[in-house]
Amino acid sequence: MKFIGLIALCASLLFASDGKGKLSLNVFAAASLTEALSEIATLYKTAAPDVTISFNFDSSGKLQTQIENGAEADLFLSAGQKQMDALTGKFTNDATRKDLLVNKVVLIVPQNSKKGISSFNDVLTNKVAIVAIGNSSVPVGQYSEEIFTFLKGWEIVSKKASLGSNVKEVLSQVESASVDCGVVYATDAATAKNVKVVTFAPEGSHKPVVYPAAVLKGSKNPTAAQAFLDFLSSPKAVAVFEKIGFTVVK
Repeated sequence: MKFIGLIALCASLLFASDGKGKLSLNVFAAASLTEALSEIATLYKTAAPDVTISFNFDSSGKLQTQIENGAEADLFLSAGQKQMDALTGKFTNDATRKDLLVNKVVLIVPQNSKKGISSFNDVLTNKVAIVAIGNSSVPVGQYSEEIFTFLKGWEIVSKKASLGSNVKEVLSQVESASVDCGVVYATDAATAKNVKVVTFAPEGSHKPVVYPAAVLKGSKNPTAAQAFLDFLSSPKAVAVFEKIGFTVVK
């Protein structure tokens, strides 16, 4: 079976160029995938040297809007099901959609913080004057609202929230110590140098953080886009995702 799978992958890579030589893929991906996909793209050059991958990393909500407005894109990887669901049918090739990764939500503080923040509940107290979270169009912001609503403290948090337009902006605010703490994904915290993880979100406090991916109907190179999507489940790509802290959906 492994041999058959290898043949299928090689075939998909062979046809990725559609007989036209070199081509480019525009991949729209959640900002939290920046480090992982950048590394995987380098690995992919060995498998498909004629394919150049251009990434557009941003919040899933902003990428959704760009796709709806006609942006040229071949593949979409979202940090939330909501944004992918909104594109289902009209904009995505639904037969290609798959749940690719799972992440976790964590509370982080600046590396040298002396505030004594140790839990999400502390964000509701005077220990925290400003907390960085994603805005309402960003999956990490939506997960944050779910968590603090679960803790019966969203009204308190919303009044002292510094909003980021994507998870990297939230991370940057904590790294610069311009806020007391922030809510990000575990993988973003793992790749940052000047923050420390306080705790994971309470069990059952938010929807699972699942990353779906799909080839877009407007793709000019759907075969190549599918080949790259397939490569994201290959052993080499899985190793990169897991190194950063993602759980790969089998």
